[in-house]
Amino acid sequence: MALTFYNTLTRKKEVFTPMREGRVGLYTCGPTIYNYAHIGNLRTYIFNDVLRRTLEHAGFRVTHVMNITDVGHLTSDADTGEDKMEKGAKREKKTVWDIAAFYTDSFKKDLITLHIKEPTIWCKATDHIKEQIALIQRLEKNRVTYTIADGVYFDTSTFPSYGALARLNLKGQKAGARVEMVKGKKNLSDFVLWKLSVPKDGHPELAEGSHRPQRAMEWESPWGKGFPGWHIECSAMAMKYLGEEFDMHTGGIDHIPVHHTNEIAQSEAATGHPFVHYWLHGEYLVIKDAEKMAKSGENFITIPTLIEKHHDPLAYRYFTLTTHYRKQLAFSWEALDAAEQGLKNLRERLYESGDTIGELPDTIKKKFTEIIGNDLDMPKALAYLWNIVKSKKPGAVKRAAAQEFDTIFALNLLAHKTESVPEHVMILVRERETARTKKEWQKSDDLRKRILEEGWVVEDTPQGSHVKPV
Repeated sequence: MALTFYNTLTRKKEVFTPMREGRVGLYTCGPTIYNYAHIGNLRTYIFNDVLRRTLEHAGFRVTHVMNITDVGHLTSDADTGEDKMEKGAKREKKTVWDIAAFYTDSFKKDLITLHIKEPTIWCKATDHIKEQIALIQRLEKNRVTYTIADGVYFDTSTFPSYGALARLNLKGQKAGARVEMVKGKKNLSDFVLWKLSVPKDGHPELAEGSHRPQRAMEWESPWGKGFPGWHIECSAMAMKYLGEEFDMHTGGIDHIPVHHTNEIAQSEAATGHPFVHYWLHGEYLVIKDAEKMAKSGENFITIPTLIEKHHDPLAYRYFTLTTHYRKQLAFSWEALDAAEQGLKNLRERLYESGDTIGELPDTIKKKFTEIIGNDLDMPKALAYLWNIVKSKKPGAVKRAAAQEFDTIFALNLLAHKTESVPEHVMILVRERETARTKKEWQKSDDLRKRILEEGWVVEDTPQGSHVKPV
């Protein structure tokens, strides 16, 4: 069955054709780990997870790479301002390395809690400095860079198709979203590849009102001591693990006009051929009259917040699946309550349908595959499952359908009733399931013991892990 996805680059749905038969190279822009991930960020990672699960459901072997940005992401898209990692370190009076370790661990726990599969490969920006320097040298050799007092920049005027992903009108572009302008830049859209810790003339060559980044994280380079630009990090790491040309790249829609546009420009200027074949982007989660949720505003909701308010985190996953990934999703506590009740009702109906899992009819499997293969239409897939569950079909068929659908939904649909199990215990159960999937048997045993110490027994069955009191 063919899979079709909406390709941001072409602005249309396209039948997916991988570069290598049966294999997919997928790169996901990961977090800048200077704070907790909020539920808006995590909506994007749920979308990425649904994409990966759909590809695997279709029989593809997916190499999924996700970066951890732990240097170089400045507070302004105009290559000025403070490094976000430094901002986090100042806020908490810790080192940037402590901040990076803490929030990376927090992010990974969020993935486990939301049943988001870990990437095949994690890659940290600070572990790939030499690859980034090598890529900048390659661009320099191709004469598409220039150096000013502040650092090394990519000259976007040398790349004729710059802005194609975002449909940018460069001729009419004014200083708007990118208000600050580094002195010496040739074009407003030019972006930094390597930022010098101290400008060559000893003075910050920035616009009035802007600030030089802090210098706790810096490395030697052919251009002087400094650190990489945010965009070059993703290109260098993606190329290292997936090759100079690969299948799919994902992220939030906020990455389209700057970050992903710049990735394309620098990557293709370096190699002379296409960088990525399919670009997929998830829409915003919005709150407060369609205001985008953002970490920079220090006003966001996290997974621990949901748990503190006694919500099942998987209810949030269910909530995101009720709206297509390319549509904005309006969050409210009332909407989450409704989603949680919907998930509870679905589990109850399946629980009451019996313990037997029958053979899934080909007609159901075919239709489900068609639905998810049509640009990840999760709302329609959920509706289809509900229709089956409400029908007069045998309970064994309903449970077979739920088992099949849950390979994508990942909602623990066939688990025994767990509403009385404390959420901190369920987090340990999910972490153990991940360890078992990765065949980390010692970690799995240790987690079972911790669950037992909390007064609960976990039993493994073909339908998943069941928890009951000691």
